[in-house]
Amino acid sequence: MLVFHVFKSFGVKLEMFFLKLLPVCEKYITRLNTALASAKLPKLSRAQLLFLSTCISGIIITNSVCWKRFERSSFGQFCSEKLSKMFRRSNISWESLLYASVFNIFKTYDITSGILALDDTDNKRSKKTTAIHKAHKIKDKVSGGFINGQELLFLVLITDKITIPVGFCFYQPDPDFSEWKKQDKNLRKRMVPKYERPAKPSKNPDFPTKQESAIALIKQFKCSHEDIIVKAILADALYGSRGFVSRAILIYPDSQVISQVKSNQKIRMHGKYISIEEYFRRHSGVEQPLNIRGSKEEIVTMNGARLYLKAHGCKRFIVALKYAGEEKYRYLMASNLTWRLTDIARAYTLRWLVEVFIQDWKSYEGWCQLAKQPGDEGSYRGVILSLMTDHCLLLHHEQKALIDNKLPAATVGSLRDLERAKAIVDSVEEVVNSQNTNLVVQSLKDAIENVIPLRESSKHMNGRDLGRLEPTPSLKHMAVAA
Repeated sequence: MLVFHVFKSFGVKLEMFFLKLLPVCEKYITRLNTALASAKLPKLSRAQLLFLSTCISGIIITNSVCWKRFERSSFGQFCSEKLSKMFRRSNISWESLLYASVFNIFKTYDITSGILALDDTDNKRSKKTTAIHKAHKIKDKVSGGFINGQELLFLVLITDKITIPVGFCFYQPDPDFSEWKKQDKNLRKRMVPKYERPAKPSKNPDFPTKQESAIALIKQFKCSHEDIIVKAILADALYGSRGFVSRAILIYPDSQVISQVKSNQKIRMHGKYISIEEYFRRHSGVEQPLNIRGSKEEIVTMNGARLYLKAHGCKRFIVALKYAGEEKYRYLMASNLTWRLTDIARAYTLRWLVEVFIQDWKSYEGWCQLAKQPGDEGSYRGVILSLMTDHCLLLHHEQKALIDNKLPAATVGSLRDLERAKAIVDSVEEVVNSQNTNLVVQSLKDAIENVIPLRESSKHMNGRDLGRLEPTPSLKHMAVAA
């Protein structure tokens, strides 16, 4: 109990320190290096192995990608300046790291097929971010206003065993196009004719759309993992355009592309075009059970038909789906007409898993909690470290045992808490087993004073001028006048 009292006396949280690297992280990085060698990619040096093990351990312990936090939590065992230098200057192929990590998971769990799911998310930043990569004004879904932040697009592979993040990219709209769109909207309100309004700016290839970025991610996955069979590609309504669906089919011709479509899109019926909403008003759905993500059945109202979709210029399988308690239908679009109605609806329920991944990633894997690395390298490499943390926990021995025995997998939060608790025990064991315990404890005390300096508080006025707070005799007549 001596060591615990020492830590408590200095105000250090017991769940947030480590004196040595987490064994699960060291094992993960070692296997990652083996995967790099198997793929004939540059192997990691001993210093790079130590650096990456330290980063993954620090992210799990502190839930941040912050070198100073790593230093404080390790009582100075890991120097923040050296970590920052390795992060910026080390000759590491970061793209190869993510590829090798995904390849390692595929090999460990014998994964040969799956479903690709796309979704985007944002990360709020401060109002002024001159050095943060692709920070821009974003519509806030909660408040309805606007925030400054970064947008990311994730590609996730859903398999019968686990859900794995396999790719990502940052998104920023073309600032010239955004400015033109804003001006054009204002001029339209003022009834300015088109020939007097500024022309639409030409497309800038440096700012691809979300649909183009998504196609690039799918292509990259296909090139990196040709042996993986993709049975379906799932995306929300943003990716239901003809351009995205047709290009996705070219990449994976045998897969099913499922997306949502708007209710006002036109379909052809008896030679006339009517809206999808109108069609399913005439052909109402039927209540039937639907298996939701392979765990439970719900009674849903559902109907579908293979219809000519005007926006796509061809037939698509259109599905109308309504869960219990909902008043309006949601409409799905599927590219492959050979699938059954229930199979399409059941497959689309799996898209929710990518949202669960994003929620876990934001909550437990560091990058969204505190990530101050500036520039494009800082953002990209920080996200890669964060995704490697997710991969590390997927390969955790407890997680692997559950999956191998076909039991429900453990949550990211519980695995992280387990490793944080083990870090405390290992740190105590490090101190207790030392030859001179008193010397080790004293060195920890000295380290705490160095890595946790006292900072000036702006809340207290001590040492500052509070100002003159008393009446002025020459102004007493003002009180009488009042």
